[in-house]
Amino acid sequence: MTANRIGKYRWIIVALLLFACTINYVDRQVISYLKEFFCTPKDKGGFGWSEIDYSNVIGVFILCYAGISSLTGWIIDKIGTKLGLALSLITWSVFGVLNAFAGSSVLVHTIIRGFFGIGEAGSFPAANKTIAEWFPKKERALAFGIFNSGSNLGAMIAALFVPWCLIYFGDQLGWKMAYILTGSVGFLWLLFWFRLYDPPSRHKKLTKEEFEYIHNDDANLTTTEVDMQKVKVRWLKLFRYRQAWAFFMGKFMTDGVWWFYLFWLPDYLRKQFGMDKHAIMLPTFLVYGVSIIGSIYGGAIPLKFMNKGWHVYKARMTALLIMAFFPVSILFAQFLSSKELFGNWASVFAVAVICIAAAAHQAWSTNIFTTVSDMFPKKAIASVTGIGAAAGGLGGYIIAKFSGFLNEAYLSHPSTAYLIMFIFCGLSYLIAWSIMKLLVPKFKPITDL
Repeated sequence: MTANRIGKYRWIIVALLLFACTINYVDRQVISYLKEFFCTPKDKGGFGWSEIDYSNVIGVFILCYAGISSLTGWIIDKIGTKLGLALSLITWSVFGVLNAFAGSSVLVHTIIRGFFGIGEAGSFPAANKTIAEWFPKKERALAFGIFNSGSNLGAMIAALFVPWCLIYFGDQLGWKMAYILTGSVGFLWLLFWFRLYDPPSRHKKLTKEEFEYIHNDDANLTTTEVDMQKVKVRWLKLFRYRQAWAFFMGKFMTDGVWWFYLFWLPDYLRKQFGMDKHAIMLPTFLVYGVSIIGSIYGGAIPLKFMNKGWHVYKARMTALLIMAFFPVSILFAQFLSSKELFGNWASVFAVAVICIAAAAHQAWSTNIFTTVSDMFPKKAIASVTGIGAAAGGLGGYIIAKFSGFLNEAYLSHPSTAYLIMFIFCGLSYLIAWSIMKLLVPKFKPITDL
């Protein structure tokens, strides 16, 4: 059956998810470019926040994101992806805009950012469930890679837009406009979502051939397995499975790395190389731009293995192992950033290895999410993804607090703080892969939920 005969509407769905993820990360990334202003002393026009204050605001956002993720996954499994993703986006957009009216109070920023995190918690569980509903297993990693590249697109847009707001409007008004303008975009996306999206079983524009192609994996299920798909998921039962713990631990060990890049990369470039608002735009834009390659190509790697006849689990775990080696490159970032050794090329070399590490993370992220749909029935995907996101958020909270502590402790020697963080970032993926393989040495799908 040719691709034209099958139909391509499922890729329109991925495009909708891509733009939702882009909006998500634009909104999420704003604060990292405002850190310099927030941490500038009050007598110099800033808010006078400490490194600990900033890490607390970030930490509470991540903690709320993590704490509610497991619940939002369960809710989305109950109410469906159309309403679930819409409610999530409305919540984070509203609180994203409200952040502009928080003043200089650390407490108010922390509270609003916490509710913002609660809103964003539904994004990935809803998207992962949507992809599982709209794609056969062999295409899911590629579809998720396209969706997940929105995290890079969003970060790229923020890298240009937020500094521009500060330059054009000035710091005092610019930080407010950054929150208002980025937070408002999500409401436009809702118009397209409600017009173009419905589950495959109810979608009027989905051809019979494409519906059958999407559900091709179901043809191999036994009658018992089909009946089990109709039974409601008992949430606590998920913790009995080693497959779930493998996903949880993989997320716990690696999600914090990406949070670290998102919220501390601009700060690193300022402190390490003395970059101002103008100079910081290009390198941060490049880091997230290169990461798109990792996100999409990372999803294509296991597909190539599967097309050669490899089993799904073997293909996925092999791809994850390959990706786990590339972040090790960031261990050399501080050596390469030496102006004494490399002169003006120091920042170029340091950014280059950060690009490699960030792209590898996105490739890893694309595939670790699809391990859920490989091993769990569709009815449980949002729940498992949500709990995994909570585990990843917990890891992110620990990283946020530790980063704040290190930056405060080494205030006069920031390169030492970042060296310690880069060591963790470089090794965490190999540790995560080893734990996952130990927990699930062989493929065993869950059929008794």
